[in-house]
Amino acid sequence: MSDHLETGKKGESIAASYLEQKGWRIAVRNFRAGRGEIDLIAWVDERLLVFVEVKTRSGDGFGGPEDAVDGRKQDMLARTAGIYMEQIDYDWEIRFDIVAVLLRNGELMEIRHIEDAFFPM
Repeated sequence: MSDHLETGKKGESIAASYLEQKGWRIAVRNFRAGRGEIDLIAWVDERLLVFVEVKTRSGDGFGGPEDAVDGRKQDMLARTAGIYMEQIDYDWEIRFDIVAVLLRNGELMEIRHIEDAFFPM
């Protein structure tokens, strides 16, 4: 597996553990539909379903990892979330969050959780 894929998987595991420590229940990891993928889908409680995009960077890059979630990525996440919601017959409260994970030499340096990061149009 390439370095960036390993970095991404490590970041997703860190993010999932972080959210579980907050009491969230991870429903699905790496949900795929068509060309879209959602890193984590989690229940905050029985009424709020959160679609989480995890962005991981190692070293000092230009800008934060969360800056990589541009409008095109947001649209793809929203379409993929819609497919998931249809599959589970869910039509209630949702939210889109970003978890930014910063690693240095493979070790966690910082984790930032941006709640309600965007609202798809």
